[in-house]
Amino acid sequence: MPSSVSHITLLCAAVAAALLLVAGTASAAPTPSGGGATYQPPPPPPEEAKLVNGRVIAPASAPRRVKRVIAAANLLVEKPYIYGGGHRPFSSALDRGYDCSGAVSYALYGGRFLRSPLPSGSLMSWGSAGTGDWITVYAHGGHAYIVVAGLRFDTSLRDRDAPGPPSGPRWSRTLRESDAFVARHPRGY
Repeated sequence: MPSSVSHITLLCAAVAAALLLVAGTASAAPTPSGGGATYQPPPPPPEEAKLVNGRVIAPASAPRRVKRVIAAANLLVEKPYIYGGGHRPFSSALDRGYDCSGAVSYALYGGRFLRSPLPSGSLMSWGSAGTGDWITVYAHGGHAYIVVAGLRFDTSLRDRDAPGPPSGPRWSRTLRESDAFVARHPRGY
């Protein structure tokens, strides 16, 4: 008959093996994303915009409201990132800096798609679900950015050649891929 010490050793080994098995299974399972959405890349636009010296030149075939979104976003390039920036009522005077949703809101305001700024969480339910032909807003509770005519306007993950301070609203050729964001668009765009 085995001693009580060997029973305890055997029991500890069995518990440890069970814990490793459970831990291994748990870590192999996919982790849910922050937004519970599946990444939807924007479709190729009817005509892609051109990025020149940090500013975007709208495609000739773009609808007037898309051109206005691009023009408004271009005004914010080289502004610094400031948390809460861009959330005052819209006016002709620009803020000193913009956060992510403030920058997206101002761009959409330029195209007359918004009357007042929205936080990123509210952009998750703004407009119509899914990607648009010309404009797609990607949002989750903590961040938002917009893709217009195939180019991304965002306060993070900027291209190396982007002008201005190291953070703040910038155009980028690089699209970001994340299941955490919900895709929304203005109807018809």
